[in-house]
Amino acid sequence: MPHLTVEYTDNLGDDARMMELLRTLSVVLRERGDIYPVGGLRARAVRLSEYVIADGQEDDAFVHVTLRVAAGRSPEVRRETGAALFEALKAHYADAFARRYLALSLDVQEFGEGGTFKHNNIHARFKKVTS
Repeated sequence: MPHLTVEYTDNLGDDARMMELLRTLSVVLRERGDIYPVGGLRARAVRLSEYVIADGQEDDAFVHVTLRVAAGRSPEVRRETGAALFEALKAHYADAFARRYLALSLDVQEFGEGGTFKHNNIHARFKKVTS
């Protein structure tokens, strides 16, 4: 159950290349299919039109990624996954970062066991493929 949410400011315009970013970040997670089941992967983006960044005086932009995973992965695994995702995020925006004000951030969180509810038949499709 890796759920990936990318929040980004609409002033990124063509620099956003959001579908490309979502695909890239999804590949990082799929490469760890032994840790994060592919059938549970969700990646989505939320474009923000209302925001204030810093002093509000420049055309500042930001991209913030939140990865939420089911409980049970070690801190080392979560840290390694976050580092790999963050490197992909930085590479994706390297050109934009070099020419404009841009803040990039990423946070890895665990879903709480007591309040998480799931109903997913997509996993079965991937179990058939690997059998």
